[in-house]
Amino acid sequence: MRHIGFWLVVTAGATPVVAQAPATPAQLAEARTLVGATVATKQTLVLADVPRPVGPSRALFNGRDLGGWHAWLGYPDPAVTYRDQPGVPPIGTSRATTGDFAVKAIDGRPALWVKGETWGALVHDADLRDYHLRLHYRWGEKRWAPRVGQPPNNGLLYHTHGAPGAVFGTWQPSVEFEIMKGSTGMAVAVGRDVRIRTTAALDPALVSPPVRFRLGGAPVEIVNGSLIWNVENARDAEKAEGEWNTLDLYVLGDRAVHVVNGVPVMMVDGLATVDAAGQRTPLTHGHVQLQSEGAETWFRDITVEPIDRLPKVVVKE
Repeated sequence: MRHIGFWLVVTAGATPVVAQAPATPAQLAEARTLVGATVATKQTLVLADVPRPVGPSRALFNGRDLGGWHAWLGYPDPAVTYRDQPGVPPIGTSRATTGDFAVKAIDGRPALWVKGETWGALVHDADLRDYHLRLHYRWGEKRWAPRVGQPPNNGLLYHTHGAPGAVFGTWQPSVEFEIMKGSTGMAVAVGRDVRIRTTAALDPALVSPPVRFRLGGAPVEIVNGSLIWNVENARDAEKAEGEWNTLDLYVLGDRAVHVVNGVPVMMVDGLATVDAAGQRTPLTHGHVQLQSEGAETWFRDITVEPIDRLPKVVVKE
């Protein structure tokens, strides 16, 4: 999910291409007050002391049907999703979703197919805590308005809680492991009640917010509706479009590590919800959602196994 930014239409030959514009001077100035003026330099991060499972592995996708998953759809026209007054109610569960989510064969194996045209999510029934989740995904060919020409976008949302459609009529409050070309592994607060802590440094080349995860960087809190509503991954570790990627999500209580194709790209802690009175409650468990957000996407081999500690993340010298 990435809904704030500035977009430019440029021309490469005869094909229009949409490119993201860097953050504005005002946004850069605000970011400097939060993370300092030091610009993020490249860090090569690696996993160490990876935890062994402390119980049996469980498949969240059975390879036959959508058993264990239930669908929720946002608005008929996704272009109204981020408006204060969309003017229509979300679709929710009022129509069949067999044309939005299905099990189909690709590359000789069954996979969970997300069409992407209507925004929404598949939510798994299991309430999960202290786990290692692994899945494989690859992009399909289709892109849908209003994101045609933008980077393909989706997401693995975890610690899901609250009411269906509570966030922009389309998703449930949660923490997001972003799946977007160039930004896979980014951390996003999905919902105004969600809080995420991490460490970051300035990256002026990014769209707003111009901050990137950095091990040992300045502490920041991710808050939807503020400048820091997401923090970019440490680096782009996604494979070329059309290839299968592996995501590993390690979660222990209110902490998590995002790993893309074996490369750790994000560490978060202090996951919490904040109520209207400002009372902070640790966010330590919840469901997972697979987003539908404008790009055809395939998922397979979705498994979870219990863990009792997180892997360590270190800088490779």
